[in-house]
Amino acid sequence: MFLIRNLAFLLGRILIAALFLYDGYLTVKAPSAAAGFIGRVGLKLPVEAGTLALALAAVMLVGGVLIIIGLWTRVPAILLAAFCVATAVLFHYHPSDASEMIQMGKDLGLAGGFLFLAAAGPGLYSVDARRRGGMI
Repeated sequence: MFLIRNLAFLLGRILIAALFLYDGYLTVKAPSAAAGFIGRVGLKLPVEAGTLALALAAVMLVGGVLIIIGLWTRVPAILLAAFCVATAVLFHYHPSDASEMIQMGKDLGLAGGFLFLAAAGPGLYSVDARRRGGMI
């Protein structure tokens, strides 16, 4: 059971973070597309949408890597949970559009997964565990 639990933590970290690595990569590759999406929402932003898109890409990429390797896991897990909730509410809450509401539900589900990770920690197969002598 111990082995399965820790393998599940590792695989779960990889799967949940992979989405953010991919989205971060796409945002860096085509920041104008992400900026256009951000701009269409009509939020009053303190920075240009392109600058915000690149900052969000950095959060996704760095957060994704930290989650996968299990370093300072709880901090990026909480930050990415907040990111998911904000994305769900600000970009996908359109009750008349079933597709957007599905996207909102997926973002909220991801936020829940990140909160579980923040609460439980990364498991044994992580940098955090190695730094603490194998106990997490």
